[in-house]
Amino acid sequence: MTGGAPDEDGVVDTPTMRVVIADDAVLLREGLVRLLTERGHQVVAAVGDGDALVEAVLAHRPDVSVVDVRMPPSHTDEGLRAAVEARRLVPRTPVLVLSQYVEVSYADDLLATTGGAGGGGIGYLLKDRVAAIDEFLDALARVAAGGTVLDPEVVGQLLVRRRRDDPLRELTPREREVLALMAEGHSNTAIARVLVVTDGAVEKHVRNIFTKLDLPPDTTQHRRVLAVLAYLRS
Repeated sequence: MTGGAPDEDGVVDTPTMRVVIADDAVLLREGLVRLLTERGHQVVAAVGDGDALVEAVLAHRPDVSVVDVRMPPSHTDEGLRAAVEARRLVPRTPVLVLSQYVEVSYADDLLATTGGAGGGGIGYLLKDRVAAIDEFLDALARVAAGGTVLDPEVVGQLLVRRRRDDPLRELTPREREVLALMAEGHSNTAIARVLVVTDGAVEKHVRNIFTKLDLPPDTTQHRRVLAVLAYLRS
């Protein structure tokens, strides 16, 4: 993949990505192929089932894979399970999962693969987001660059899953807002613009979040990912 790290706005410059697409819906699959090709990316494989996805990832080692959650034979979670298996066999391989509906447990399963030797970019978006082409491509680039991107509707549903032992109970309302935007993949600068505050204020909130969640300085895993994991599992 050519390109670099996110700029100050969190936008990743990735002129060319090698992409695997896995979706049994031919029209959507071919539409994604055309969209990515027209934007200068290389689709190295376009497949329609989970087994073929795993084989394609092993064969091509793509910069990122776009995967439908529901694929044959049962059209339940075969795509998700194949994505998890692909990340097990090819650690850190970036995956952006697309789903028709919000299934928080699916996002949880996918985020769980960032632990240990996993890492790598992951994303979970609703298929409707593909229609917003620039936003979709930006999310894909973030995932390819190693970022974590969650659909805002997934983040919204997390807010109703709070339990008494919520690890985020010590966070202030503003800190929860910042963490929710982190979960959507926004950089500190982008968060500052959304909340209409200074970059310094966001940096202070982020430091407080790390402290309150008892996240150690970066070692083998980025603390932003660890914070998102804590958010998702709360």
